[in-house]
Amino acid sequence: MHVFRSEQRMTQLRPPKNVRHWPHSRDGVGVIPNSTFNAHALRINSSKASETSIFHFFRKNKINLNSVTCAKSSSAPDEPKKSPKSSETALILIRHGESLWNQKNLFTGCVDVPLSRRGVDEAIEAGRRISNIPIDMIYTSSLIRAQMTAMLAMTKHRKKKVPIVVHKEDDRSIAWSRIFSEQTSSEVIPVVTAWQLNERMYGELQGLNKKETAEKYGKKKVHEWRRSYDIPPPNGESLAMCAERAVAYFKDQIEPQLLAGKNILIAAHGNSLRSIIMHLDKLTSQEVIDLELSTGIPMLYIAKGGKISRRGSPTCPRTVGVYAYTSNLARYRELLENMEE
Repeated sequence: MHVFRSEQRMTQLRPPKNVRHWPHSRDGVGVIPNSTFNAHALRINSSKASETSIFHFFRKNKINLNSVTCAKSSSAPDEPKKSPKSSETALILIRHGESLWNQKNLFTGCVDVPLSRRGVDEAIEAGRRISNIPIDMIYTSSLIRAQMTAMLAMTKHRKKKVPIVVHKEDDRSIAWSRIFSEQTSSEVIPVVTAWQLNERMYGELQGLNKKETAEKYGKKKVHEWRRSYDIPPPNGESLAMCAERAVAYFKDQIEPQLLAGKNILIAAHGNSLRSIIMHLDKLTSQEVIDLELSTGIPMLYIAKGGKISRRGSPTCPRTVGVYAYTSNLARYRELLENMEE
């Protein structure tokens, strides 16, 4: 059925001559609820005559035909309004696994040191813990230990997509790394590397043994360099300086992707991740310097309704605790299980 709606209020209007009466009217005079005209519900002599009469009726009563729209019949029950589909996306933060210099108790900073054997195991275990969480994009620092952590973690993901580093350094790198199969392209996860997510640069402390440095400069001074918010080591970065670049990159590049519906994994470093957590959890400078992040332990955030909130750490290998938080993640896990059957 079609219903003619007018934006103008119409009450106590008489119907056209060849229309006996409006529906639900008394004595041939009708009050039309919500200004609705149901052409099919009118008792008419002929459809052609009634159509002409109705439009003459509109013109006589100076009803703007441009304001008349077509809708479903008011005689049918109103359909419930569908609320916008709720959408949520996952943000996973992982500090890289133990590096060879972590193992030797050396200040690493921005020196590009790979994972130790233990670090490899930590990355694989982190992958097990996030194996049921959807991931559409991966961001890592430009340092190999963070990239290794992301790649090794994805080997345990049940979706079995392949992480591929995106190369956009120049036209040649873009052309040479192009994938020519649509099928293959649909089975990869882009990995974006960014120096802004690097560990804070420890300046003249890089490569020094932490214990020996404390003996040389004093424990109090070394603790100040390591744990203060705005005091940098000699020729290095403070946490505040690291946060400035890391948070700016997160807000400019990662957060828009997250809020647009992408599920994102960030594999980075203790200080760059502390900076991002400070931004997400609205921590003070004092709170962030007391924040400790274990290597290889994922932290889960959920973006929904324009807000990003922390859901904790999926510490159980089977991530049982994670799925108690959101029904969407539970459905995703069920989908993966059905695909494997």
